[in-house]
Formats: sequence, C-alpha cells, structure tokens
Amino acid sequence: MARLRIVAVILPVLLSPAACGEHAAPEWRENPLVTGRPILYVMRKQYKPDHHNTETMFQTNEINTASFEGGHALKTVNLKTGEVRTLVDAPEGGIRDPEVHFSGEKIVFSMRRNRDDDYHIYEVNADGTNLRQLTSAPGVFDIDPIYLPDDTIVFSSSREPKYCMCNRHIMGNLFRMDADGANIIQIGKSTLFEGHPALMPDGRVIYSRWEYVDRNFGDAHGLWTVYPDGTAHAVYWGNNTASPGAVLNARPIPGTEQVVCVFGSCHDRPWGAIAVIDRRLGLDLRPPVVRTWPTDAVNLVKDGWEKFDEYAHLRIKYEDPFPLSDSLFLCSRMTGDGEQTGIYLLDMAGNEVLLHTDGPGCFDPMPLAPSPRPPALPLRRDYDNAPGYFYVADVYRGTHMRGVARGAVKSLRVVESPEKRYWTDLPWGGQGIAAPAMHWHEFNNKRILGVVPVEEDGSAYFAVPADTFVYFQLLDKDGMMIQSMRSGTLIQSGETQGCVGCHEDRREAPAAARSVPLAMRRPPSVLNDWYGPPRLFSYLAEVQPVFDRHCVRCHDYGKEAGETLNLSGDRTTVFNTSYDELWRKKYLAAIGAGPAAIQPALSWGARKSRLITKICEHAEIDPEGWDRLITWIDINAPYYPSYASAYPEGLAGRCPLTAEEVETLHRLTGIPFADQLAWNTYPGPRINFDRPALSTCLREIRDDDQRRQAQDIIERGKARLDARPRGDLPEFLFCERDQAREAKYQTRRAIELRNRQALRDGIKNYD
Repeated sequence: MARLRIVAVILPVLLSPAACGEHAAPEWRENPLVTGRPILYVMRKQYKPDHHNTETMFQTNEINTASFEGGHALKTVNLKTGEVRTLVDAPEGGIRDPEVHFSGEKIVFSMRRNRDDDYHIYEVNADGTNLRQLTSAPGVFDIDPIYLPDDTIVFSSSREPKYCMCNRHIMGNLFRMDADGANIIQIGKSTLFEGHPALMPDGRVIYSRWEYVDRNFGDAHGLWTVYPDGTAHAVYWGNNTASPGAVLNARPIPGTEQVVCVFGSCHDRPWGAIAVIDRRLGLDLRPPVVRTWPTDAVNLVKDGWEKFDEYAHLRIKYEDPFPLSDSLFLCSRMTGDGEQTGIYLLDMAGNEVLLHTDGPGCFDPMPLAPSPRPPALPLRRDYDNAPGYFYVADVYRGTHMRGVARGAVKSLRVVESPEKRYWTDLPWGGQGIAAPAMHWHEFNNKRILGVVPVEEDGSAYFAVPADTFVYFQLLDKDGMMIQSMRSGTLIQSGETQGCVGCHEDRREAPAAARSVPLAMRRPPSVLNDWYGPPRLFSYLAEVQPVFDRHCVRCHDYGKEAGETLNLSGDRTTVFNTSYDELWRKKYLAAIGAGPAAIQPALSWGARKSRLITKICEHAEIDPEGWDRLITWIDINAPYYPSYASAYPEGLAGRCPLTAEEVETLHRLTGIPFADQLAWNTYPGPRINFDRPALSTCLREIRDDDQRRQAQDIIERGKARLDARPRGDLPEFLFCERDQAREAKYQTRRAIELRNRQALRDGIKNYD
C-alpha cells in the first residue's frame, strides 16, 4: 500500500530576492494582510491536459484515470522568515482544494492516497495534527469542500454518476454534509458539472456550473448561486457569454459587491486570466468585467460562435485567486519556467509580485487565519421528496419577449432534460462528440412532463417534481412554442421559487404589484399528461407514426415524392430515413446545439420550419398528429430516448454491424461509412435495416455476387436489430456495461434517499 506521510515539519527555506519580487515595490513586506499570517498552499504539478477544465479528478475506472499524477503536499509558508511547513504529505497521492475554517484552526481539503484511490474529504488541524477522513464512498470523487456558517460542508461529487453529454467524462454535482461527514445529500442537479464553490457574505454559495440545453457545449459555463440547502439556484454571471469558455474559482471581494475569478477555456486546465466582475453592470459579456490580469485579457471577453477556447492561448496563465482586500489578491501564476507556478501577489495598480515557489507548482494560496463567519441561512425546503412549486408573475416581462403581444401566451410546457448515465466507444459528430448518437446536431434527450395554463395577466403557478432538471417553454393557442429556456432549473421538495417574467433582468426588483397575480389566487396547477404519462421522448414512437398515417404512401422509397423528401420509418446506420431527411434537407428550424446568446422570441421552432409550412400547403393532419409534430420540433427535434446503447462498439454507438462488416461494406461499395458519422458529412440514408434490398449503397456495386454479399451483411444487421433493438424505442435492451452503470446509479440514488430519511428522523448516516 502506498505511503501517506502526515507530518508537521518546519523547513528553513529562505526566499531568494527573485522569489520576493526584487523589482516590485517593497510595501507588501510590511503589510499584515500578506506577511502577518502563514500562507497555506498545495504543492503539486499542474494537472495533465485532458478533456475539459472540469475534468481534473481522474476518477478510478473511468476514461481518464491514467491522467492522474501523484506527489502532492499541503504546506504553509511564512513570508517573513521563509519557513515552509508541511502539514500533509502524499508522495504517491493527490491533495487539492483546501479551505480554512472561520476559526483559522482547521482545514478541510480533498485527498487521494494513490492512483487506485479516489478523492475523499479530509480535515486536519492548522498545525498538521489530527488528520481525519470525513468521506469514504468507493468509486466516486469528493472535491472542492467549503465550510458553511453552521459548520456543515458543501463539496462537489460524482455521487450521482453522470457523464458530459458531449463526450465520455464523469461529472459532478454539489452535495452537503454534516461537519462530521454524516448525512450527505445532493443540493445540485444540473446535468453536467457544479464545482469550485465559495461562500458569499450573505451566506449563499457561489459556484461554477456547466450545463447545456439546446445549445453549444463549449460556451455553457458560468457562475451561479444557491442557498446552502440547495434551493434557489440562480445565474450570477456569464451563462450566455461565448468567451470565456469557463468561469472558475469565484470568490467575493471584501467590502465590495464584486467577485474575483478565473476566465478560462473549455478545452484547457482550470487556469487562464484573472478577472474582477461587478454584476451590477450586467450579467454577461464585457461591461461587468472591470479588471483582468493580464490587462489585455479583457479583450477576449466576446460573443460569437465557437469562441470558447480563446483563453487557452495566453502566454502566462493564472489560477486560484484569493482576495486579501478590495485591492490585493493572492493567486497561483506561471513563473515562466515551463508550467511551473508560484504564489503571486496582485494589486489593482497592475503590480505582480512573486512571493514563493516550491517544486513544480504552488496552488490554492490563502492565509491560514480566521475569517468572518456569514449568517447561517434558514432551511427553505424539506426532505420529503415531494413536489416543489414554481410561479411566474408575468411571462410577458422579459429581456427577449419583444414582438409577443399580450394575450398570445396561453400555456407553459415543462420539459425535463435528463442526465447522461452511459457512454459508447464510437461517437456521432453533432456539435461535439456525441457518444452515443442522440440527435442530429446536439446532445439532449427530453421528457415532456406536461403543460399548465398561463392566466390572462401572464401569470402561472404550478407544481414540478423535485430532483428534476427542467426547462420551460411558452406556447400559443395552437400549442406552438413562442419562447424557450436553453438552460435548466430545479426545485427542491417543499420549495417555492418564482421569477418576475421570462428572461427577466435578474438585477431588477419586481415592480410593485397592484394586485395579486391571477395564478397565485388559486392552488398550483398540476402538470397534465402529454398523451400518456411522462416518458423519454422517442422519435420512432412519438413522431414516425404520424408520417406513417399521412405521408409515407407518397413519400417513400421508389415514389416520386420520396425523391424530394423520404418520410419512411426505415432504420438507417444511425437514425431512421425520415429523421435523416428532415434534418439533412433543412426542413426543420430547430436550433440544435445553438449559440450561447439568448434567442429572440418567435425566432425558431415549429413556426419557422419548412416542414410545417409544407404540411399546411398540401396535407391534412389530425389534431393529435399535428400537436406531436410541432411539439417534437419545439423541443429541438430529438431522436433517441436514452443514452443507453445495445451496440456500444458499433458506429455512433447505434449500428448493429461489426467493425469487420462495416469495413467489408466499405470495400464493396466504396463508401467510407466510419468516416461519415457527423451531421455535416453524413451523405444520407445509405443502409436500410428494415428493407435491406432498398439500401442505396447497393447501387454502387455492379457485380451481382458482391451486391448479394453486401446485402447479406445488411440482412444480418436487420436480424440483430429485430432480436435486440438499438434504442430507438424505450423497450430496448441495455448492453452489459450500461446495465452496470445503471445499477451503480440506482445504488447511489438509494443512498441519497436513505440520507434524507436520516435527516427527517434526526439520526446519523455515514459512508
């Protein structure tokens, strides 16, 4: 077993003149904020490059475990004497994310003993004594711990196992536990990553959040706030800003209404520029950014398409800012010697002083000293797993509701965007790496929870299941979408949460109401069923039958109309014929993985789609069929109901053919099937698994024997799909790997519910 040394050794390391910043003004040496108390830090190498700035935990038995590199230590330095004190040494392990208690007498942090371990939460006294482990769940990471005013602890964890939708990497959410590690419960439910929390002066938590609904993956990373019990998650800054592609490590600046944070990139380590944000000046883009280091890094704050890696190109990068005052900041910064980082002191005048270096790098610098304890906020939820309640005061009040006449909105649709619990080997190229294929151009699957009425004054009040990541859409009298959220929210059991309007300016106070909104004068609406109980949305089950009834008699293989638009339901390599045709031939005005910017009302969806226009011109669709079509487009035209797969090693995680069979088809037809798995390179439905003889790829073969050989391969694929459906329908069979992942998910869910029961019963449950 790897050694873990728990030590408190004082090393007389004198800072060199260069380390002390011999070219900088000497005033810092006499400043008690800088030299009046030891500086705590982590000594380690920079994390190895990986998929995303959030992917730094390298969890065991996941895709990037091998990227972990040990040899970390938790240390302090006395800047007056140069003495370095090692509190905890992990020669083969990892140490990260320290946070000092309000008393200054203890430290909470995350540690793993070696590559075979995972990160767990530990606590140690400020003098290096009494190391104690608070969490120990196997097969999950626990990182980013912070103390709350009541001494409970919030941290980020993979205790609800889920993966990023645009690749295959394990993600995490916010959790909270008692001071001794008991009764760990989930307080965040977004579909990707929540981390880097910090405590605000009013007792709320500010954190970094990565999640996307119907939008591009790379620019969907901003700052959010939440109450410590998991209620009232709200945007703070940057949710609709293309660059920076990551906003990390935010901390409130004392005596101000500003925060300091890191502006980073999507595909980089968690470093970049340091920025000061004043959200009184805005919630997005450049106006709220009042200062950056380096100074010209503010010019990289921008809107636009695929700008999410701008900060990766900085020559000198910064990390882990910690405000000492309203004008002095500690940080980790590259020294200029490769990727080595040191502890630097920054000031608002632009001075940057190297205070200390140690080995390959110094991270997470902060004073080892007492700090003010914010107020402990009262509980705003229960743990009964009951619904919560949303209200909207006036849907017409909003920043992106221009052109919507009052009275146009008749109802509000609630849609769930579920988490991704599984992944496959070969991907589909949507607007990122979709493994498996889910959608032509994006990543999300959907579950329609129901529709509720909007009153004449624009108000709505309704119940929503707790623990459910949802978004809302406004509908007109025909059930067509007027405006849609492209981010998610959640409600806790027993919580009531509301907003002024749709996309309202969060900095404004609600206008004085002359009367109580109509919806609030009655009990909350109950979500009505959408043609049956809520279920994962399947194109083959929900939409294709409409085409089968009304369109396929003309729009089929071998029919004249089918040459223009083929609406048959025959399954192809990745999707089915009609789905492929509608997206590829641009009959849909669904937004796909659209841009970061909030879209204007009435700008996309069914009302803008050629398909709906064409149907109105020459076909009669029954009311239910019509509603199914417009609803499908308005929820962004998904295809697969689940991320689980029956063929995880097949093309795009969906094809029943083996790699050898695909290569043989390539040789026989000349079509490089494995190289065309992307929305912008896919040539159309070349393989037909329902009627193999109609596969258009067979037209490329002149030799009869070779054509029969190719058709036999497709026939074998058809037989496999008939015996083991691939996921087009909800009743398909998971592969063994996905069954194991689902079992882990359900085990962790049972533990979550057990811990909530412990809170209700006033008892203690531990890992």
